Amino acid sequence: MIYPLLPLFLSTVLGANASFIGAIEGAAESTAALLKLASGWWSDKVKKRKPLVVLGYGLATAVRPFVAMAHTASAVLAIRVADRVGKGIRTAPRDALLADSTDEESRGRAFGFHAAMDNAGAVIGPLVAFALLRYFDVSLRNVFWLAAIPGVLAFIVLVVAVKEVEHREDASADPGTKPHLSMSERLGGRFWAYIGVVFLFTLGNSTDAFLLLRANQLGVAVALAPILWAFLNFIKAALGTWGGAMSDRLGRKPLIVAGWLIYAAVYFGFAMATEQWHAWALFGSYALFYALTEGTEKALVADLVPKARRGAAFGWFNLAIGLGALPASLIFGAIWDRMGAHSAFLFGASLALTAALGMIVVAPGRTLQPRTGMQ
Repeated sequence: MIYPLLPLFLSTVLGANASFIGAIEGAAESTAALLKLASGWWSDKVKKRKPLVVLGYGLATAVRPFVAMAHTASAVLAIRVADRVGKGIRTAPRDALLADSTDEESRGRAFGFHAAMDNAGAVIGPLVAFALLRYFDVSLRNVFWLAAIPGVLAFIVLVVAVKEVEHREDASADPGTKPHLSMSERLGGRFWAYIGVVFLFTLGNSTDAFLLLRANQLGVAVALAPILWAFLNFIKAALGTWGGAMSDRLGRKPLIVAGWLIYAAVYFGFAMATEQWHAWALFGSYALFYALTEGTEKALVADLVPKARRGAAFGWFNLAIGLGALPASLIFGAIWDRMGAHSAFLFGASLALTAALGMIVVAPGRTLQPRTGMQ
């Protein structure tokens, strides 16, 4: 309910420019990234995922609606950073919990399904926001307050229904060998090469808030922004499980490379777009990038590392994305302000294309068994 309206709220109500919007999103995501590494490592050490997941979702649920009280862009920055602190605490343990709960043969499908359900919520939320704005004449600020309701409901479900997965030794291990649940096990060279390429891609993957601003430039009305966002997430939700399951059959690399190439093509399209319908077509194409990569990228993380190090591995994965998010959004916003949207989107397309070529070189051709070598 909040996300598709936030950049428009910042620009039209609070008067923030593209550079400051980029700074808000980049700083928020980078803050989250640093905590993802720490919380993931800690969940490996204590062999408990759920307490950190509960803490992270609880914090975000508590602070997010207070955007409704903000009267300056700086206040929104503080709220967004607090929100992302919650995300930083929960994300790596949550992803590790999901990996712990599935076998290798269905791992891509599981992460794809998770992404699909996340996106399904992102369909319903914007539709509710649109109805409140268009038919009930609710203000932007009151929409932000009402967003607290689904947050609280989700938190209750998390506390009551989600179960911790007990850490067990690998049943297939040879008798007499050391348990495979050691914090000293290596993450491995393949993993680090993959993280490097993910970081390169992220440098060109600025906040999606800029896509909404570009759509507004192309003639999509403010009131239609939630519908456009819901349209994107509907396609992501519909195709997410399919994309993850396909990576179980074809391997992770082909889907990630294809997704990043689609991303490059979409950003090139946004650079060249001139009509309102172009925005709708490009948002639909952009959803395919997410469907192919959201679950697959995380499944590859779990493939490449030992089970005992999954929390830390997801922490490093998210750290790479978060550290790239701040310069990505700052650079994109600066290019937009100084040279226009055309140049900014061409920059993002170029880095995505370069990262796709890098993925061809560094990623394993097929799904790998987790490494078990000792450091």
